Amino acid sequence: MRTKQDYINALSKMKRNVYFDGERIDRADELQMDCINTIGTTYEEALKPENQGLCTAISHLTGERINRFNHIHQNTDDLHKKQDMTRMLCQKVGGCIQRCMGIDSTNAIYNVSYEADKMNNGATQYHENFKKWLARFQSEDMIGCAAQTDVKGDRMLRPADQPNPGSYVYIKERLKDGIVVEGCKLHISEASVADEVLVVPTRALRKEDKDYAVSFAVPGDWDGLKQVVTIHNLRPRKYFKRGFVPGSTDSYMIFDNCFVPWDRVFLAGEYQHGGVLALLFALFHRHSYSGCKPAIGDVILGTAALAAEVNNVHKAPHVREKLAEIIMTTELGYAAGYTASDLGKPEVYIPGIGFMPYGPGSYIPHSIYCNVGRCLTGEAVYREAEILCDIAGGVVATFPHEADFANPETKDLLLKYTQRNPDMPVEDQAQFWRYLGDMLCSATGGISSVGNYHGGGSPIMEQIAITTQYDIESRKKLVRHIAGMSGGDPDVFAKTKK
Repeated sequence: MRTKQDYINALSKMKRNVYFDGERIDRADELQMDCINTIGTTYEEALKPENQGLCTAISHLTGERINRFNHIHQNTDDLHKKQDMTRMLCQKVGGCIQRCMGIDSTNAIYNVSYEADKMNNGATQYHENFKKWLARFQSEDMIGCAAQTDVKGDRMLRPADQPNPGSYVYIKERLKDGIVVEGCKLHISEASVADEVLVVPTRALRKEDKDYAVSFAVPGDWDGLKQVVTIHNLRPRKYFKRGFVPGSTDSYMIFDNCFVPWDRVFLAGEYQHGGVLALLFALFHRHSYSGCKPAIGDVILGTAALAAEVNNVHKAPHVREKLAEIIMTTELGYAAGYTASDLGKPEVYIPGIGFMPYGPGSYIPHSIYCNVGRCLTGEAVYREAEILCDIAGGVVATFPHEADFANPETKDLLLKYTQRNPDMPVEDQAQFWRYLGDMLCSATGGISSVGNYHGGGSPIMEQIAITTQYDIESRKKLVRHIAGMSGGDPDVFAKTKK
């Protein structure tokens, strides 16, 4: 496994195809270092002996120890540990750890490439291609990002019906030695600091959309790929530093006549599996959310409790009620993810059929509980911000700049008039308001809230998954029996596979 510095050195050697604010930048540019430091935590923590069981795993391909972020889940314990690892690391950086996109896309492609080959009766080698790619990805301890969301053009039209065919990434040309793809993926987290880009479809596809059923992996600096990046950094501090400074990036990834050799292609026209790959990546990603969002909930809870303490209202009944609300949302989200891990199997849910075996035997978390946990915690994002705002009061929006606390002419006066709790050092109180200002009042804080709401799929997508996959009919039969209606069945749950 490599070190954080190895990771930075590799980024520095990549070709410059990343554009920011009208300029091409190096991947290790200072602007991206907050994001790099965030991801770098995954390397630092994995190398600590006490974290070996949580942050590393044994590759089922090579038998070598690898970073768990590059592992294919072999059992329920792997699913549990992925969730707990994600929560622990997100706690350390105070938010998104940025690396879950790789593990979620590799696990999805691993299963779908196998099933596509099986459908093709050996005419394709997608799964072998992917395993060879994966072995290198694991041995070199790479960072992968998942390029799923397309620009989509006219939202009322399916991919093949779009006036601009590149509204969804598609196969423009098939050659003897590979394919040529065109289109744009957007909102792609950490793509500008990733070694490899894993492309997967974004929706269910028809036969007419077969050219959009495409999955492949290319290096982030591949010919024919341009990245236009948005960098999310907090306002730099000069005098009163944070304990940890997180950062993140998102890219528009433009594939312009981009050639991909066959050995990097994992799906090419099998529209029946395009939608499954889209849903399976989303499922794994929502499972990751049951680790990261509880960690963010831990941070929000601590922030709300400290805001009450700084304001010296921490014993008020309304504060207890709000803290309890945060705790319940946080731990219910975690519990749903834990249950999804515990019920994980080498199976997927097919609407109208139920659960059925899928893939070569790796473990897939339970869909209902993944979606319930993600929806519950995603919808709570702005409620939690409201709680923080309510307990903090208006001071968080108008707190003086840090330099005013370093200026001899204003420092002592500001410390005198910003103190609220006489039992807490006033310097700590000032540092807390700066931190809460980062969360609630900065551009990056606002972007984080949008990401926490939509990341892993907007709540409406989880609601669709829940209601289409949950066995509502059996519950109706149960009530029919209780009510004395025709068509009731008192033993419905004994007959229904969960």
